[in-house]
Amino acid sequence: MLGTCDKKLEALGYPLDRIPGVGAIYKPVVIDGTTIYTSGAVPFDGDTLASKGKVPSQVSMEAAKKAAALCAANVLRAVRREIGSLDRIERVIRAVGYVNSEPDFTEQHLVINGASELLRDVLGENGIGVRTAIGMAGLPLGSSVELDLILKLKA
Repeated sequence: MLGTCDKKLEALGYPLDRIPGVGAIYKPVVIDGTTIYTSGAVPFDGDTLASKGKVPSQVSMEAAKKAAALCAANVLRAVRREIGSLDRIERVIRAVGYVNSEPDFTEQHLVINGASELLRDVLGENGIGVRTAIGMAGLPLGSSVELDLILKLKA
């Protein structure tokens, strides 16, 4: 049975079953008590890396923002696989977004808004937690963005 938040994610165009595979030695999700830690997710659409390159010279701001939303969807899908329903998430505690940036690019926060907007749209106001947006010289597989979350599970 799909929960309300599960349905919201699907309605936004992110099918629940399009969970990317694991490409290295790590766990996508670790739960410790009521705290959920996630590994960084890059913008895979199924098995295809949907956004690759430096922002803004190779990937536009708008495309990078959409890629950040896809990263958030991938994190939520991985969490859902572990906990059964996104309705079990009480809130986002922390989001960290990484942007594969040109050295003089200073608008990482606007790119990561794509992830924050998706989290808010799926989880409501509880989808907004503290956040950091960081510019990086490179990301895995040349990805344009990456996102990890710390979430609180309902007791």
